[in-house]
Amino acid sequence: MNIRGFTKQDVPAMTEIWNEVVEAGLAFPQEETLTAEQAEQFFASQSFTAVAEDNGVIAGLYILHPNNVGRCGHIANASYAVRRELRGKQIGRELVSHSLRKCAELGFRILQFNAVVADNKPALALYESLGFRQLGVIPGGFRKKDGSYADIIPHYFDVSVLK
Repeated sequence: MNIRGFTKQDVPAMTEIWNEVVEAGLAFPQEETLTAEQAEQFFASQSFTAVAEDNGVIAGLYILHPNNVGRCGHIANASYAVRRELRGKQIGRELVSHSLRKCAELGFRILQFNAVVADNKPALALYESLGFRQLGVIPGGFRKKDGSYADIIPHYFDVSVLK
């Protein structure tokens, strides 16, 4: 598995993977999928966008960007997406681990997740195993595609311990 910055040639596969997660309506807050034109601009606008490539196949990706501006600009935020048929193969772990190192490299001090959906048990277990800390629970903070609500559990990781 090679995790690297994305290239223009990766964008069609990245768009497909991203849109799978958006369309499922269970993890990302976005409701609209990306068009090919939007995708390239969206991925390029991040502080860093990476792909996980395995034997020439784009298996997953992450985006990394500031969580806020100004006096809070040292806190990063990230989103991760793994191709549906490849989930459960530790690709997410590799992406999150890589993003933590990239956060430190880019000068971020903290990586914060604003809205980890409580129903997303694999993500919660992964973040806990990597040392993320929960910030509490926001009851009904995520509206799923079917209109029901799930709790969200913000998390953070002190990236400065990696330096």
